[in-house]
Amino acid sequence: MTPSTSSGTQLPEPAVLVLEDGTRHTGRAYGARGTTFGEVVFATGMSGYQETLTDPSYAGQIVLQTAPHIGNTGMNDEDRESRRIWVAGYIVRDPSRVVSNWRANASLDEILERDGIVGISGIDTRSITRHIRSAGSMRGGVFSGDAAAIDADEQLRLVRQAPQMAGQNLSSQVSVDVATVTTAMGERVGNLAVLDLGVKQATIDNLAARGFEVHVLPQNVTIDGIRSIDPVAVFYSNGPGDPAASGDHVELLRSVLDDGLPFFGICFGNQLLGRALGLGTYKLPFGHRGINQPVLDKSTGRVEITAHNHGFAVEAPLEGSFDSPHGYGKVEVSHVGLNDNVVEGLRALDIPAFSVQYHPEAAAGPHDANYLFDRFRDMVIASKKDAK
Repeated sequence: MTPSTSSGTQLPEPAVLVLEDGTRHTGRAYGARGTTFGEVVFATGMSGYQETLTDPSYAGQIVLQTAPHIGNTGMNDEDRESRRIWVAGYIVRDPSRVVSNWRANASLDEILERDGIVGISGIDTRSITRHIRSAGSMRGGVFSGDAAAIDADEQLRLVRQAPQMAGQNLSSQVSVDVATVTTAMGERVGNLAVLDLGVKQATIDNLAARGFEVHVLPQNVTIDGIRSIDPVAVFYSNGPGDPAASGDHVELLRSVLDDGLPFFGICFGNQLLGRALGLGTYKLPFGHRGINQPVLDKSTGRVEITAHNHGFAVEAPLEGSFDSPHGYGKVEVSHVGLNDNVVEGLRALDIPAFSVQYHPEAAAGPHDANYLFDRFRDMVIASKKDAK
């Protein structure tokens, strides 16, 4: 029998969140019913849940929202970052019972159910966040509806047999199958090859607004495929997974750099540039996910409030320049995260290539980092002039 409130309103079916260390949190089903597994991470944004849910970088992750009240503005067709919701599961404390926004055409729970996203609500998200900050991100499972009644030991066994995020290559799950083209706006710069590792719509829009004819290419494209569109530059997008498991993308990028093509990378693209230059990457304890992360631009001394979604980072000296182990000249760390001194940007000093770990296409308020798209455009135009 489904429980009900004193007013007679039926409560959602039971659900339980199980972490791989045996921690359990009991709540109510939210979204689709069933079972899901993934890496449990927390996102600190108080707004922008639609952008979070539709960001392909969250594939394979069960996302916990630290903001307690989620869903009040519903879902619309304008704010999607991709074609669907990508999170493996969703954890909220207090889902909104009423949608109140003039652009909304559906409620959040309706879209979660439509896309088959198993979630849980009514649990102490603050407690889980503090636990993850101390113990680190870990595998978890959400069991809702009938699955909530599975024996606790069996639930834990299922969680522990789920794959770790480290070592996973998820690019093929989120990338387009065939190339797409977005027309340049304003003065045309040329064709831009975008490797789709989980690219967001806002990134495509920002690049097109700078005069690039944006060719979004499948993640398995070859260097000959890139050359065939006669690009003026190459861009690597954000995306999910472990950069150490993306050796083919690293080798492709080395071919791009060997061709002398200007390069810009965001998020996963930053990690892959680091590996192409010969640097290492490592997994962060609990990652950076949110829209309020301070980053220092070392070239200007300016602190930017930026949007992040990454669980891995590049290993590199924070001060001074250093030689690329793979022979691409001098390199420097261009941006540093002020919360924990993580590398948030790389700049090659002898070739036209740079990248950032955070998301200049996204912002909660002031667009502090949007200038990076202008910097990329300027670099490409300068490289074209040098080639004449």
